Amino acid sequence: MIESLELNNKSEKTDYNILNLGPTHPATHGVFQNILKMDGEIIHETTSTIGYIHRAFEKIAEHKPFYQITTLTDRLNYCSSPINNMGWHMTVEKLLGVEIPKRVDYMRVIIMEFARIADHLVCNSIIGADTGALTGFTYVFQWREKIYDIFEEVCGARLTTNIGRIGGMERDFSPACMKKMHDFLNDFPKYFDEFTLLLERNRIFMERNIGVGAISAERALNYGFTGPNLRAAGVDYDVRVMNPYSSYQDFDFMIPLGTQGDTYDRFVVRQHEIRESLKIIKQALNNIPEGKFFADVPDFFLPPKEEVYNNMEALIFHFKIVMGEATVPVGEVYHSVEGGNGELGFYMVSDGGRTPYRLHFRRPCFISYQAYPEMIKGSMLSDAILTMSSMNVIAGELDA
Repeated sequence: MIESLELNNKSEKTDYNILNLGPTHPATHGVFQNILKMDGEIIHETTSTIGYIHRAFEKIAEHKPFYQITTLTDRLNYCSSPINNMGWHMTVEKLLGVEIPKRVDYMRVIIMEFARIADHLVCNSIIGADTGALTGFTYVFQWREKIYDIFEEVCGARLTTNIGRIGGMERDFSPACMKKMHDFLNDFPKYFDEFTLLLERNRIFMERNIGVGAISAERALNYGFTGPNLRAAGVDYDVRVMNPYSSYQDFDFMIPLGTQGDTYDRFVVRQHEIRESLKIIKQALNNIPEGKFFADVPDFFLPPKEEVYNNMEALIFHFKIVMGEATVPVGEVYHSVEGGNGELGFYMVSDGGRTPYRLHFRRPCFISYQAYPEMIKGSMLSDAILTMSSMNVIAGELDA
């Protein structure tokens, strides 16, 4: 009798299928891989693989002068690269003990919040596209391009911006730049309301996203979540409020929170954060202080291009700064900013040399992605795609 029961149990064992999701599958939104153990359409187990575009940023940074590291930070979360640039500049300023003019703080806040809007527009429109609603994706991308028009006016670049300087900005906001900013603030809310009406209370969209890829506040904290993915689980942690930088304490804004930590909550939190970013930009533009757009740090702030082209002393100074010939203090600093996906931190050790002795990037995507196998276990394959989209995993932040 016992033998027959054992035989029956063996015959009832499930046959699993192995499915390769990535690294080239278009639904992964990046170059990374998930090996799924499937029971039909249900995900039984997941093994995540990263490293396909590992570029050894941290090792390269040990051999690059401080200014040249800015271009590396562009390629972390390339959907909101100005935040990465300015976070790095603030880290160096913290090591140098530089006092930054109030005008620089406000200018940085404006640019960083525009970058946050662009980042969230990409994420939320792609969630819509992955549920079959492509219209919203094509509709709001014109506004991301208008934000890139602003970046281009400020620094001459759009995606990998290399924006700003250690000690401030490369140049002041031009009248053309100010006009583009005000035009965006006046025109965008109407179109964003239409995007919201298209998806936020859409019955099909809600049924596809509510309850999908949920994570509790406790589990999110255990993994080290930050940013919208943590706030969607109901934890009100935001670096801009907890450890204010760039005079964020001067601005009135709310921290949107979810309750379930699911895909729909992550979508709605980012929706509300876009509106809060608009509020912050308006306040900053309306109250931007007079003064210089750079700090008094001649050993690190690059001379104006006109002088570099026409003055030998300025050319020599420009070369010395870029090649890391200025004196740097010995020290150890950590500085973080609220990136598009959470706390983006820079831990730097300086031995007084022309390059950092050690530089570690705290990438929020790298941390939140560790929870992905747990979040999709027991769900269907189509839900796994939506969960990945709502986490906004950027491959550039995984492989530093």
